[in-house]
Amino acid sequence: MNNFFRTGIDLGGTKIESIVLDSSGSQVFRKRVPSPQGSYTDTVNAITELVLESDNHVHEITKVGIGIPGALSEPTGLVKNANSTWLIGKPLKSDLEYSLKRRIKIENDANCFTISEAVDGAGAQAQIVFGVILGTGVGGGITINANPLRGINSITGEWGHNPLPWTNEQELNQNKCYCGKKGCIETFLSGPAVAKNYYKKTGKVLNVENILALSEAGDLNAQGIFNEFEIHLARGLAQIINILDPDIIVIGGGLSNISRLYDNTIKIWDEYIFSDRINTKLVPARHGDASGVRGAAWLWNE
Repeated sequence: MNNFFRTGIDLGGTKIESIVLDSSGSQVFRKRVPSPQGSYTDTVNAITELVLESDNHVHEITKVGIGIPGALSEPTGLVKNANSTWLIGKPLKSDLEYSLKRRIKIENDANCFTISEAVDGAGAQAQIVFGVILGTGVGGGITINANPLRGINSITGEWGHNPLPWTNEQELNQNKCYCGKKGCIETFLSGPAVAKNYYKKTGKVLNVENILALSEAGDLNAQGIFNEFEIHLARGLAQIINILDPDIIVIGGGLSNISRLYDNTIKIWDEYIFSDRINTKLVPARHGDASGVRGAAWLWNE
């Protein structure tokens, strides 16, 4: 097989990361720069500079895939649903293709994460992979035989903006989401949701890492927060299994590093899954925080 190089770009809210993979999937270059805040033009320029630096590193015009915190509208080709709001309504793909003088591929960042884990990560060899992002927000992606399932509206996997299933009245009405609705899964399973729940119980403002440390040290309030979190995660994923029945669910994002989630969640989800036997695996991402940018490069999976 002839050797060629793929450049992956992960466009995040605070950083833009690039990676170059050779034809075997080995990393040969990686770099991060801060994301320009609020400027579409500066974002296009920063991505262009990273790609050109990647080209120079391998002395070749690389194939470019880009993961974005949103999606491209099918009828218009413009960016939609991006939490980096300065991208919304912009022709990012065509502007970058003009700037880079080559065809590129753009995909939702959660889909890129899932592609990475399906190609050569924790979900390698699995037919159906559901990738979960538990971080500042809650996202998801689906691959079938390592190919992304996008859907006719380009929103496949957006489980974070569905209501948490099997809720009681208090759970349904307590959390207002930025999308304008109440009770979205994201308002229960994101990092900010954990911090908010701890503040409600104690009046103290702490981040997830500190709350986890308190939980491991025996703090009952912190332990209660994670006990509730695992119940909510089990319910949310049980609904996914009932509908999609994936071989494996791979978790990424900052909360994926909480080791107790994996064993505890699968003990709870039995109650909610409509099957006498549950073979679905629940695992952390093999490539960690590199999965998104690796998946962007793997958009050129030839």
